[in-house]
This record gives sequence, structure tokens and C-alpha cells, in this order.
Amino acid sequence: MSRVLDASALLAFLNHESGAEIVRSLLDEATVSAVNWAEVLQKALGRSVNVAGMAADFADMGTVIVPFTEEQADVAATLWAKTRSQGLSLADRACLALAAVKGVPVWTADRAWGQLSLGIDIRIIR
Repeated sequence: MSRVLDASALLAFLNHESGAEIVRSLLDEATVSAVNWAEVLQKALGRSVNVAGMAADFADMGTVIVPFTEEQADVAATLWAKTRSQGLSLADRACLALAAVKGVPVWTADRAWGQLSLGIDIRIIR
């Protein structure tokens, strides 16, 4: 694993939005928190997308979905005070926590993350 992808980045890829090509180039060796994967599935189901096999498709491209661990939960909880002014959700903090624990960059479509000073390498796709 050399990078973490936020749900917003995966959704940009799936919906062929701005930044989709950047995300495509990142799928190899990417990791996604199961919390963020739930967001992706929820949004896809909300658009009546058949999600059967979607995880396998991402796995074939080199993307791994990982469980949300107790260590990540601890980090996500500590991030609340530092991110609440930006309105980050628990899922956002779970993603950031995964990147922090693994010591790798996190890629997102959420421009608000660019305003954060957390000691985490945050990269915006658009």
C-alpha cells in the first residue's frame, strides 16, 4: 500500500467526474477504509447502480479494502477537535486516520481537506 483513497475520490472515478483519470492512475497499490467503502456503496445504491462485484473489480485494479481498526478509531477520535471547524464526518476522519496510521498520502476530492494542518500528506484530485 502506498496511498489511501477517500470515498470522494472513488466516487469521482466511478462517476467520470473531474479528477477521475488521476484516481485511475492511483488505483494500483491503493487502500480504502471499509468505512469509506460503505460510503461508496451507499452512493452507488442510491443511484440504482448494481454493486455486485464492485469490490472484486477494484481488487483486480490493485485496490484493497481494509477493516477499520481500534488504532484507527483512536486516531479518528483525536482528529475530531482538529477537524470539526471544517465539518469533517466520522468517515472523513476514518480515512485520514488510516493514512496517518500507515504513514502514506491520502487522496480526496474534498477541497476542504486542503485547509487542514494535521501532519498527514493530503492530496486533492481536482
